[in-house]
Amino acid sequence: MQKNNKLPSEQRPDWDTYFMDIAHVVATRGNCSRRKVAAVIVKDKRIISTGYNGTPRGIKNCMDGGCPRCASDTPSGGGLGECICSHAEENSITQAAYHGISTKDATIYVTLSPCLTCAKMIINAGIKEVIYDQEYSFNEQTRSTLTEAKVLVRKIDGYERPSLVRR
Repeated sequence: MQKNNKLPSEQRPDWDTYFMDIAHVVATRGNCSRRKVAAVIVKDKRIISTGYNGTPRGIKNCMDGGCPRCASDTPSGGGLGECICSHAEENSITQAAYHGISTKDATIYVTLSPCLTCAKMIINAGIKEVIYDQEYSFNEQTRSTLTEAKVLVRKIDGYERPSLVRR
């Protein structure tokens, strides 16, 4: 057995890695049959809300046939107007609102870069920074909308998904 020669303080993850690791664990709860995505909203280095892709509260889970679009053979990116699943960012923001928690000046960690609709929600929720792991369809309009609203956006550098998370 090889001994770890790092000091205990060097073994601790930095804050970005810590919150992104948590986001990937939250994604495992997602009930969308097409994609598992999560968002973690953080304020003052404390988690204030989480969310994952899936159907709204009280609606049959997507993976159980709750979303006809996701259950169909519609190609990825097609028929999105028919999808009843909510995105992770949307769910984390509305979960905070449901419990009366302000997201003003918070940071949101997302496993995939936000779409334009989620970017608008992030802006209107007062979130000041978006940190993401992988790019989904992070187009120029989404990026420029966030930039114009003075929301900082960055891809987490050198991030490795934790091995404890199922792929």
